[in-house]
Amino acid sequence: MRQRQLGSRQVGAVGLGAMHLSSRPDRPDAEHAAATVHAALDAGVTLVDTADVYCADETEIGHNERLVAAALRSWSGDADTVLVATKGGLVRPWDFRATPEHLHAAARASAQALGVEAIGLYQLHWPDPSVPYAESVGALRDLVDDGVVRTVGVSNVDVAKLDIAAEVLGDRLVGVQNPFSVEDRWGEPMLRRTEELGLAFLPYTPLAGVAESGARAQATREVAAELGVSPQRVALAWLLAHSPAVVAIPGSTRPASITDSAGAAGLELSAEQIGRITDAPIDPSRPTTFAH
Repeated sequence: MRQRQLGSRQVGAVGLGAMHLSSRPDRPDAEHAAATVHAALDAGVTLVDTADVYCADETEIGHNERLVAAALRSWSGDADTVLVATKGGLVRPWDFRATPEHLHAAARASAQALGVEAIGLYQLHWPDPSVPYAESVGALRDLVDDGVVRTVGVSNVDVAKLDIAAEVLGDRLVGVQNPFSVEDRWGEPMLRRTEELGLAFLPYTPLAGVAESGARAQATREVAAELGVSPQRVALAWLLAHSPAVVAIPGSTRPASITDSAGAAGLELSAEQIGRITDAPIDPSRPTTFAH
């Protein structure tokens, strides 16, 4: 699989967002969830994204982390080649909690759930409006310095908050996770600032809008029909072509769907096809996507 830089290491250009394996009411059982993770890894995925709050409710915090860890243990390949990224700063039922005290405890709990001595990538899930942002990201700095996590990222941020994080964290900061897709491009300034800072950009909900009726989604489907591949694969290939910082993390609950998505890393779109999707008008009725 084509590689992208994330901090000091390279990862596959397409990762796996594991949220739906735990958070959906119709989530798959453990065997099928593990099969989905294994299919992703077999297809060249080397980044799996999770979070402590990806679960049914507050009684099973860490469910998705434990599921991912179990799937890695049962995989036939070398699990050391896989970077697991997790997040903290939310609680269930849904609320913000990004105090330094909570983040220190949550990171240690996540490390235990993942069965690791140090988390490869730990991300601040959301800014907490009740806590100065510099204090929250300062806790991430301390977690790196204490050896609890190796690198850190931020999620659901604007340019101003990203600049605060970059100042506080320095080279500990390696990535940003915000929504972005063929339909959700309101975050373009964030993506470009991420590039300027030399960070990876991990768009979540990267397939948002593909099945809808907007002009951009229609253009994506037209290109897919021309190439004989799925619209989802084209949408991800467009993201990878849009910026060298992008590491897409589509969610999946089936081996077939993540295998198809992983194929986007090897799909080359022509300049005309990229332009056709890029230049299609935005759907003004489409709401901004914030999914997790």
